[in-house]
Amino acid sequence: MRRPLVTVILPAKDAGAYIATTLETLLRQFDDPSALQLVAIDDGSRDGTGDLMRRYAARFPNADVIVNASPRGLASARNQGLALVEAETFCFVDGDDWMQPGRLPVLSSRLRELDADFLRTDHVTVRDGARTLVRAPHPWREQVVPPREAILPDAETTMVDYPFAWAGIFHRRMIDHGLAAFSPGLFTAEDRPWIWRLHLQAQSFAVVDAPALLYRRGVSTSLTQVRDRRQLDFARAMSEVVDLVEIDPEAERFLPKAVWTALALSSHHLVRSRRMPRALRLEMRAAIRGLLERLPHAEVVAAVARLDGPRRRVLASSLRRAGHTR
Repeated sequence: MRRPLVTVILPAKDAGAYIATTLETLLRQFDDPSALQLVAIDDGSRDGTGDLMRRYAARFPNADVIVNASPRGLASARNQGLALVEAETFCFVDGDDWMQPGRLPVLSSRLRELDADFLRTDHVTVRDGARTLVRAPHPWREQVVPPREAILPDAETTMVDYPFAWAGIFHRRMIDHGLAAFSPGLFTAEDRPWIWRLHLQAQSFAVVDAPALLYRRGVSTSLTQVRDRRQLDFARAMSEVVDLVEIDPEAERFLPKAVWTALALSSHHLVRSRRMPRALRLEMRAAIRGLLERLPHAEVVAAVARLDGPRRRVLASSLRRAGHTR
């Protein structure tokens, strides 16, 4: 059997209503089905997700299905997939998303031609049948640049604010160099330290145009929709981001961006926590206070001065309790 061109890592939990569409679009990517290796991870599903994975896996020349008896979380499930990558390039897709035909041939070809460590793409969100193009926040297309040059400016949306693992393709040297793995056990925000590590430590990337990946919004089982203890992981994830930046040779350059992002996400989660049960809301506030205590004071003061009024008001009490007063 020929070596596959692309390995697709597909983790899913309780995605039985959607995953057949995902798998059908993978079957239609290449004229030669042996060009694609499928690694599917059933992460403790209680519906028919695992059965559908096994049924479709029989239609791929090269496929593995991993079954976790209980959920390990998206980060750990993706790491299980990374351990089985055989191709020179790999990518991710979630169990409720799908790809337009020809996406993977275009991306694998462009990765070889540009000789970059990884490529990023736009994507299309789908909500109630309406489709919206979301552009990767980078001004240059088809140009290979050092990934760290796409981190700043700190108060604007940049590529580290576009952390979606499925919005691109990666050379397997990202695995060999230890840059592809996710922090084990993170159930949410697992892609935050992951994207920062890529942009700080990889050598080259580009944003390219390609047939779209379509991302379902508003799915009730999605972690962007639920409000439970898994949401607390964002504080740990952002603390890991700060750890990564502080050991970087250009830490002074990038810390303002990491702090700005931590404050923006903290504000967002404080607002969301208002609809959580009281005990969980208190846990969320404690986790955010711990994150804020972790942040360097000078950068916090500078970032707060640039926040809009609503965010400053939301954060005021937590910042005061964390010792960040002028």
